[in-house]
Amino acid sequence: MTILVGTASWADKSLVDSGKFYPPEVTSPEERLRYYASQFPIVEVDSSYYAMPLPATTQQWAERTPDDFVFNIKAFRLFTGHQAQPRVLPKDLQEALGRPLHENIYYRDLPEEIQKEIWGRFFRALEPLHATGKLGAVHFQFAPWITSGGEPRRLVEHCARVMGDVLMAVEFRNASWWNERNRDSTLAFEREHGLVNVVVDGPQVGNSVPAVWEVTSPKLAVVRMHGRNHETWSKKGLKAASDRFNYDYSEEELATLAPKVAELSKAVSVVHAVMNNNYEDQGQRNAKTLTKLLKAGPKPAVGS
Repeated sequence: MTILVGTASWADKSLVDSGKFYPPEVTSPEERLRYYASQFPIVEVDSSYYAMPLPATTQQWAERTPDDFVFNIKAFRLFTGHQAQPRVLPKDLQEALGRPLHENIYYRDLPEEIQKEIWGRFFRALEPLHATGKLGAVHFQFAPWITSGGEPRRLVEHCARVMGDVLMAVEFRNASWWNERNRDSTLAFEREHGLVNVVVDGPQVGNSVPAVWEVTSPKLAVVRMHGRNHETWSKKGLKAASDRFNYDYSEEELATLAPKVAELSKAVSVVHAVMNNNYEDQGQRNAKTLTKLLKAGPKPAVGS
């Protein structure tokens, strides 16, 4: 069994500014990625959610990491039902779209030819990682308003068709996918389309989704740990993601998660366990603790 433990991002501002993970002499983007890859076997790229990376950038990522290093790439936000502003698109697409640069747009607002062009550029950006065997999965974190039925569901189905043979991991943020009525049909939908079910550990507030410890793809299982900060999970006006995911897992909490992660690995060839708590070095410290717990294995029962 193979369990890869890492974090979401190696270049988060809060992490870099804290000075708690990178040695003082590690100061450039290249040095930070090389150092991170010496500590962990996998990373999730979150910057691709905000703006699509360029092939030249992903080529550099491939060159700066060991042969067996893995990147999970977060899908561009327009693909997952979130809003974006045209200014985040390449300049030629901004001009072709002809919309005000600071106006919020959704995927449905784009002409079909621009939709296809954005997908094409996204796939071209993945190619250097795919060619070197370093592409894990493309992570689709669908918006909280993407429900399990109607037009929102059709966006998920559309993305699954476009992704084709590229491994697609799905994280739903609307509880309708996992309520008692729809849970089984959601799992069946994921299995039918070869989608990787993302097991979410996060605060259980409002419309939060539960942790569904199920494998839906024979290739991969993903566990994504957001922390359990109830106060900031749905808070408006936060300046940075590190404010929302500010949570330091205790060793006891991670010790309850480790056996569940290990159990998943019995049903699938590879498990990715990604810490998404990203205030300062929380994710990196917690990832190392989780790795240690997984290596140690289950504790013997008292009296055995």
